[in-house]
Amino acid sequence: MPRNTRTVAAVCLTVLAVLAATGCSRFGEEYNDAPVSEKDDTSAEIYSMPDGFANVASKCDRHGNRIYTTRGDSNGGGKAVAVVPQDPTCAKAGGR
Repeated sequence: MPRNTRTVAAVCLTVLAVLAATGCSRFGEEYNDAPVSEKDDTSAEIYSMPDGFANVASKCDRHGNRIYTTRGDSNGGGKAVAVVPQDPTCAKAGGR
């Protein structure tokens, strides 16, 4: 095999290996989200509808705001549908 052909083949294989390695690295990331510095796993209020499913949940954040979410997909993700700023039923961060 001529030298140029081997060089081109080596470069192509190297590029292919790098692309394969970097392309597969994203499979480990569940949501490809930004890093999480703090997570609040305290319980939420669940509102069940007449069909028996928990369709809506709400909870207060540490700043006194109430956040409502809908039931998410099978991966557990929901969508925020409303935020009530400074909800009087929510305690502030130090008052939990």
